Amino acid sequence: MTAAERTMRLLIIEDDRESADYLVKAFREVGHIADHAADGEEGLAMAENGEYDVLVVDRMLPKRDGLSLIGALRDQDNTTPVLILSALGQVDDRIKGLRAGGDDYLPKPYSFAELLARVEVLSRRRGGPAEDTLYRVGDLELDRLSHRVARGKDELTLQPREFRLLEYLMKHAGQVVTRTMLLENVWDYHFDPQTNVIDVHISRLRSKIDKGFERPLLHTIRGAGYMIRDGIR
Repeated sequence: MTAAERTMRLLIIEDDRESADYLVKAFREVGHIADHAADGEEGLAMAENGEYDVLVVDRMLPKRDGLSLIGALRDQDNTTPVLILSALGQVDDRIKGLRAGGDDYLPKPYSFAELLARVEVLSRRRGGPAEDTLYRVGDLELDRLSHRVARGKDELTLQPREFRLLEYLMKHAGQVVTRTMLLENVWDYHFDPQTNVIDVHISRLRSKIDKGFERPLLHTIRGAGYMIRDGIR
């Protein structure tokens, strides 16, 4: 399976909100998983703690610039491929970016088709996905590549948003996931819309993965959030 055919997990480190929203949406529309960090410090922390196939890094970032971020990762022997995006497109600028530890350098403005192709090449060179593609909690399985969900011998049919919700919960299995975490990572909201959208989707998801099974896996942690875990009664 090539990088163009499989799901890649990407981190977009970009302080311009409009540009970041465009990239996250565009990558997700072609079937990839895209997270976002709005400044260099946040981006460094996410890159250190997450497993990504490729990092797309804006060079000019608040709190910590892109080249410093890349250098810090390389000092930690983090070899995640990095594509640098920058309005600084002169030859000297590109050389500086590559010598700082970048694997590719794409000047702005750029076409998304070219960016996507370059990211696919970087991911292919790395030799495979950085993160597990199959999540398991008890007898519940979620395959991130085929979008197949099953509990025991029963295959479950989920809507796209339900799949993203379950995927995020299973990624953090055994941990409390707050409403804010769900709003930001499943709905891409960076504010509370003051609606019951989470409650509705949690209820629908629970009815699909727990109803009819002896042991519930999805639990509400009162006053804190939600947790998916095997063994809680």
